Order: sequence, then structure tokens, then C-alpha cells
Amino acid sequence: MCGRFTQRLSWPELHELMDLVGTPLNLRPRYNVAPGQDVAVVRAEEGGRGLAMLRWGLIPAWARDPTIAWKLINARSETAAQKPSFRSAFRHRRCLIPADGFYEWERRGGVKQPWLFGLQDGAPFAFAGLWETWTVPDDAALTGSLAEHGPGDTIQTCTILTTAANEAVAPVHGRMPVILPRDSYAPWLASEDVPLVPYPADDMTAYPVSTLVNKAANEDPRCVDPLPLA
Repeated sequence: MCGRFTQRLSWPELHELMDLVGTPLNLRPRYNVAPGQDVAVVRAEEGGRGLAMLRWGLIPAWARDPTIAWKLINARSETAAQKPSFRSAFRHRRCLIPADGFYEWERRGGVKQPWLFGLQDGAPFAFAGLWETWTVPDDAALTGSLAEHGPGDTIQTCTILTTAANEAVAPVHGRMPVILPRDSYAPWLASEDVPLVPYPADDMTAYPVSTLVNKAANEDPRCVDPLPLA
């Protein structure tokens, strides 16, 4: 799975990576993006690719209870085209989720040790994602960060596709997010067939980081500082 990631990209970096159009957003560096938070997402729009902020954790259009989103932060690439929660978005509403790292956890006794994975050259990349629009039902009782919304409001959400772990990730976790090569960005957004396979392990780097990452409220540069290897 992918339960946390980093978005430390500036607008110029995003613009170069995604060839964006539209008004630049004042993005702040994100060191510990967690489910339920808004994340920067790239979608195909009239005139080019646009950047939007969507809530991470997909709420299907047919859902009555928005808490389903906590179960749908990821979609298995092998089955997303058939699953009721994802199949409509897989056909019609795809997105790119820019990132420059993602976390997975290794169990060491009773401790969950986070590892940060990225590309060898430190370049930003994009996860394969799906997005949906959910309309708040009349009888919905929203709490937490959704409490500001009322009946008839629309909430746009997203999920990250996952695949089997490559040799770099497998010692820590059996799954990893789908990282798309740049030549797959356009066909993915156009809902064309794209291989949703593990990214080449030789092009990736991995190192353990502080358990500060384990708490979503911790959002600062210390989250990405490497720890000495045991």
C-alpha cells in the first residue's frame, strides 16, 4: 500500500514535470502527506493539464457514508478496473499525483520503522491515481474535517494505485505505489492502456527515517532526515 508520501515540489518543478497550464498555486512543502488531507493532483482539462487540491481517500459517487474513504486510499492496479468502488473512475477519471518520495513501514519487534523511498537522482515523479466527485446526501452526518460541508456540497477525492513491490521495496513491504514513467503520463490521463507495473528497483533509493513520520501531525523536514543504517 501507500499510506504516506512527500510533496516537496515547487510550482516551477511541477510545471516542468507535468507541463501545466493555469494559475500557479502557492504550494508549501509537504513532508508527511496523510490520508484525509488535501493533496496536489494533476488532471486533464480543456486546454491542457491542470493542478487541483483533492482529498486523499476516494469516496465513490454512490457512497452514503464518507468514512469509506479510509478504506480506499489505495486501489490495487490488478483489480481496479473491475471493483465497484473504482471502475468508473478507472475508465473516465484518472489523474497524476506528483510526489518525490513515499513511506513504507518495516516491523522491528514492537516498533514500526518507516523507510523513505524515492528516485536515485532525487527527481520528482507521479503516482497513477483516480479521482471522484461525491455529493453530500441530505441525511449525511459529517464529522471531523468534513463537518464544514452540508447537503448538496460536492467533495472531490482521489486514490493511489498500487502494484507488487520491486526488489527495493519488498524487504520492507509487499506492495508499492504505481510510479508512472513520463512517457505514460499522457496515455494514462487519456484513459488508454498503460502498464501498471513496479518501477525499476535500480533507479530507486531507500533509507530509514525517524518515527516522527508515524504521527500524521508531524509535518516538518525532520521527517525525511535519514537515520544511520543498523
